[in-house]
Amino acid sequence: MQIQLDGILAFLQAIETGSISAAAQRMGLSKSVISKRITDLEILLGVELLHRSTRGVVPTDKGVAFYQRMRSIMQQLDQAAEELIEQDGELCGSLRIAAPMTFGTLYLGPILFAFVARHPRLGLALDLDDRITDLPGEGYDLGVRIGRLHDSSLAARKLAVSRRVVCCSPAYAQRAGLPATIEELAGHACIGYANVSAGHVWQFEPAELEGGMPRSLVVRSRIVANNGESMRDAAIAGLGISILPVFIVAKALASGQLINALPDARPVADTIYAVYPRNRHLPAKVRAIIDHLVAVFEGGPPWEREWDQT
Repeated sequence: MQIQLDGILAFLQAIETGSISAAAQRMGLSKSVISKRITDLEILLGVELLHRSTRGVVPTDKGVAFYQRMRSIMQQLDQAAEELIEQDGELCGSLRIAAPMTFGTLYLGPILFAFVARHPRLGLALDLDDRITDLPGEGYDLGVRIGRLHDSSLAARKLAVSRRVVCCSPAYAQRAGLPATIEELAGHACIGYANVSAGHVWQFEPAELEGGMPRSLVVRSRIVANNGESMRDAAIAGLGISILPVFIVAKALASGQLINALPDARPVADTIYAVYPRNRHLPAKVRAIIDHLVAVFEGGPPWEREWDQT
């Protein structure tokens, strides 16, 4: 049995992109060529690898097992070639990085693009999505996550602290008034985050003299969104009060579109991490981009300078 490499590559791309069309676009080929390569592979193996529908493709049980084995083999081939080239001190290959949408568009993307521009043999596939991705299962080299880490299969390096702020528009403040205490937030129209199961619970650091555990408050959300920029825009529109990362609202706060609605309260901050699979050998390209990210944020998050309220 002689399996053609192009069929395996087409199959891997179809799994990772979720559709034949997306795989064709990524590989720069026609949809019919990708479809035929995968079909020929299935005929050669004598098994069905994919369930096809108008909405995309889903691997069969055998397709999942074959994908995992082939992905591992292809990664080893890529790594062998990259290690040979990197002996001359040159980074090469492709980096697959997953990150949250807003953080990626506002800050991470420009940082990564500047790094890749200095390494002409290095490619980048940047996947921006607010969902939590399965990094090793979906073939990512690196991820950026904001918040608490729960996946023990991942190694992590801290990049920065992400402060959050209670904010609203001046128009909302004039119409509804500002809360004087954390408890008074419960009586306001609030804007919540849909991607967090406990999004209706807001947590605050204890007062300096109190110590102890963070304080939690259950709020009612008039508006719920699964993206921070949409939440920011809803707040700017005067629809309520929200807790948002400073990196999302720094410019709106600096321009006066939003105001700090509760300056004496400190929402529990998040942490921004670079996370990656716990491989026995970390490729030089991954190690280099992590070191670069750490160095960029070492002097403090740039968004803190945009809203100088530290």
